[in-house]
Amino acid sequence: MRIALFDFRQTVDYRLEVLSGLTVAMALIPEAVAFALIAGLSPLTGLYAAFVVGLVASVLGGRPGMISGATGAIAVVIASLAAIEGPEYIFATVILAGIFQLAAGFLKLGKLMRLVPQPVIFGFVNGLAIIIGGSQLSQFKTESGDWLPMGELTTFGALTLLAMAIIAFLPKLTKKIPAGLTAILVIFGITAAFGLDTKTVGDLASISGGFPPFHIPIVPFNLETLGIIAPYAAIVAGVGLIESLLTLSILDEITETRGHGNRECVAQGAANILSGLFSGMGGCAMIGQSLINVSSGARARLSGIVASVMLLVFILFGAPIVEKLPMAALTGLMIMVAIGTFEWASLRTFRRMPWSDVIIMILVTLVTAVMHNLAMAVLIGVIVAALVFAWDNAVRIRARKHIDENGWKHYELYGPLFFGSTTVFADKFDIANDPEHVVLNFQESRVVDMSAIEALNRLTARYKSAGKTVHIRALSSDCRAMMDKADAIIEVNHFGEDPTYKLVRDVD
Repeated sequence: MRIALFDFRQTVDYRLEVLSGLTVAMALIPEAVAFALIAGLSPLTGLYAAFVVGLVASVLGGRPGMISGATGAIAVVIASLAAIEGPEYIFATVILAGIFQLAAGFLKLGKLMRLVPQPVIFGFVNGLAIIIGGSQLSQFKTESGDWLPMGELTTFGALTLLAMAIIAFLPKLTKKIPAGLTAILVIFGITAAFGLDTKTVGDLASISGGFPPFHIPIVPFNLETLGIIAPYAAIVAGVGLIESLLTLSILDEITETRGHGNRECVAQGAANILSGLFSGMGGCAMIGQSLINVSSGARARLSGIVASVMLLVFILFGAPIVEKLPMAALTGLMIMVAIGTFEWASLRTFRRMPWSDVIIMILVTLVTAVMHNLAMAVLIGVIVAALVFAWDNAVRIRARKHIDENGWKHYELYGPLFFGSTTVFADKFDIANDPEHVVLNFQESRVVDMSAIEALNRLTARYKSAGKTVHIRALSSDCRAMMDKADAIIEVNHFGEDPTYKLVRDVD
């Protein structure tokens, strides 16, 4: 695999890449700590995962500018395992999940994202925006869940609004410095200059630590352990790939470029294997931080590398300073990310899109926002979309009928013949009253699956029992080949060879 840190086909603004990476590094800290606590692990476990996964995915990944790290989707999956078995089993699970992801990449399963329809992507993005925005409400509350005291709440709210205003309006004046970084520095300067008492990063947890230690998980290497971790590993791998590949797809649209899904699968797998070996909780692509990075103007791998390296620098040397960063600045940043993440254009499509697509989009949004299970939301959306598609196509098969000068009756078929349309297909024919020769013209139809072959088999058998001959015409080569293969297990009664088309053989 060829690895390029920069895409020399486009101009790379190194200053902007570094500043954007620094902004992302600051935004990664509270997220990584919070997700580690959700999983019941130490804050450093989340920070180590953000560093390792972020660095490896930035170097090897299929989408320059995309940010990876510890995520809430992974935290939710492994929380129960952490509570029962402890962190060592988490490290082993993450390593196994990475192996699964490597296999997915080598098997080129990244292309399966083509099966995710646009309404599902809209619903996923909108639900994720609601999650990101809703998660910031906790910053306005105390640890007991009550709202902050009025004075402190007013200060925190005012600083958050100021940060949001800077992020919203600064790009209209200049894009030489990322608006997010400017907001963080301005809010930090105000709180320091006026001695304002407000929540800081240090109130979450201490981020001070050493270099991620290499650590082979201390678990029994036997089938019992595999039975414990394999289900979790499979879910972690699936959730991670779905979130990563959807994020890649979204960034493709924003940057009007094309990433490489299979390469991203391999990168995520390698990142999670190393994360498990270096005491991390694992992770995947992060749409919020990726949007911060891209909206700041970053387009190359350098920004992601800088973000990961600076995160490690903060852990090793900068913890006393970083822990003083006001959470109001980071909260304002993440709220603006939520606003930017929401696909507002999707609201304008309600009267233009089919109602089935609107319902799918709303369903995926609700499942994502309520269950916080991104993979399940996408899976449900894809299944519902597939069922709707099958239902719509099941009633679209048509047959135009006419009798030629020789007295043969022709059925010109339109639409796909598959499991959902076989009943409608069978109702199109009048076997008892049809003449001795019947022609089925498949020029604008296709035999799609085994149910279709069986339906065609039953139909021709009924005509044969009535002493009538069926001629099949214009059957495509792939459909004909599929029917020939099926002949090995069922009797395919397509008979009455047509010398003009030569698309059938006599099996009478």
